[in-house]
Amino acid sequence: MGESRGVYRVLVGKPKSKGPVGRPRRRWEDNIKMDLQEVGYGGMDWIELGQDRYRWRELVNALLNFRYPQNAINFFTS
Repeated sequence: MGESRGVYRVLVGKPKSKGPVGRPRRRWEDNIKMDLQEVGYGGMDWIELGQDRYRWRELVNALLNFRYPQNAINFFTS
């Protein structure tokens, strides 16, 4: 009875399959770090930056201007 129980299999057993093949999936946090490096805020702690509303808004506006031309921003916001 002991070897067929789920707890025993978790503690003693070996996994039968491996993880997915390929590179790890990109996380939301990774995207933020890449965006910060594009704008030049690479060395800054993005969590602290997010807590300061005014600096975060400046960063978001800089990213929008960096990625899209000004006339495209007006198209998306109207």
